[in-house]
Amino acid sequence: MGRVTERRKVIRIRDGVVSSRPDTLVAEEPLEIRLNGKPLAITMRTPGDDFALAAGFLVSEGVLANAYDLQNIVYCAGATVDGSNSYNVVDVRTAPDVVIPDITLERNVYTTSSCGLCGKASLDAVRTTARWPIADTPPVRVEPSLLASLPDRLRAAQRVFDRTGGLHAAALFSEEGELLDVREDVGRHNAVDKLVGRALQNGDLPLSRVILLVSGRASFELAQKAVMAGIPVLAAVSAPSSLAVDLAAETGLTLVGFLRGSNMNVYAGEDRIALRAAAAQG
Repeated sequence: MGRVTERRKVIRIRDGVVSSRPDTLVAEEPLEIRLNGKPLAITMRTPGDDFALAAGFLVSEGVLANAYDLQNIVYCAGATVDGSNSYNVVDVRTAPDVVIPDITLERNVYTTSSCGLCGKASLDAVRTTARWPIADTPPVRVEPSLLASLPDRLRAAQRVFDRTGGLHAAALFSEEGELLDVREDVGRHNAVDKLVGRALQNGDLPLSRVILLVSGRASFELAQKAVMAGIPVLAAVSAPSSLAVDLAAETGLTLVGFLRGSNMNVYAGEDRIALRAAAAQG
């Protein structure tokens, strides 16, 4: 099975001094996801948590909603020309009563580690396929000071990043700030899929009382995945895209960007952020 990191020779130049040494790099390999035996998608990912990644991907596609929808996930033997198992192809088998949306089987999807599902369906498609409206009972209320503390806690939990410097991370926090789970991957959308897939396998969907923090920007794909998992708050250390903001506004998702130190921008769903308390402190 592929490893999370690999070693490669590198020529280093430091202050004019040239040297040669091995360097630790994050591994990147393709993963083909099959649904009930039929090819569905290929994503470039960091090996590890492949079953959770596939399950989370199918949550975002509207196929899976709970652990009972999932019959099993297996690596496909004989996936290579010589019949060996590459551990780069997984087959997700759904329960017999699961209705498969037409959009999943009528297209072959290629995803990349940087952009997720390029050219994916519009805001209307997400709105009509989301299983859990983002509603708060009781309301989730988050202090800005709590949000400000989360990036450092995420960074401290990034074990592979410390060795490679080449991974994105995503983490789930409770509304009190407790770190619930963290995943790393060369693709930011894969890291989120791994979180959501583990939650599905553990019977924790919808994730209606958590904060999702991502280490990069907040793209439309990430906002979509948060909405499809019922997550009320998405925070990113970098910028959101315009379509991510539109989706957040339409679905009730709280979207925070540029979360750096005590500074942040709230782009949608500001009712969940204790803005008056922050103003009083300021």
